[in-house]
Amino acid sequence: MENEDLVNHPAHYTQSGVECIDAIRASLGFDGFIAYCRGNIQKYLWRSDHKEGGTKRLQDMKKAAWYLNRAIEELERAG
Repeated sequence: MENEDLVNHPAHYTQSGVECIDAIRASLGFDGFIAYCRGNIQKYLWRSDHKEGGTKRLQDMKKAAWYLNRAIEELERAG
């Protein structure tokens, strides 16, 4: 899987047609999911400075941005 998108849709996070993030959202509810996103944003920003090489560091920054954007989408949908 040389062209796999490791930030937005990693193949190892999808099982039987269900993406893990969607299952987490369903199980945590709105407030729990927003908290989960915030925790992941903090995690990826925290560890990005400790990655060797610009590519791995950039990937963590993109993952933090992905979770921020997902939380924003959830908030916008909720109105």
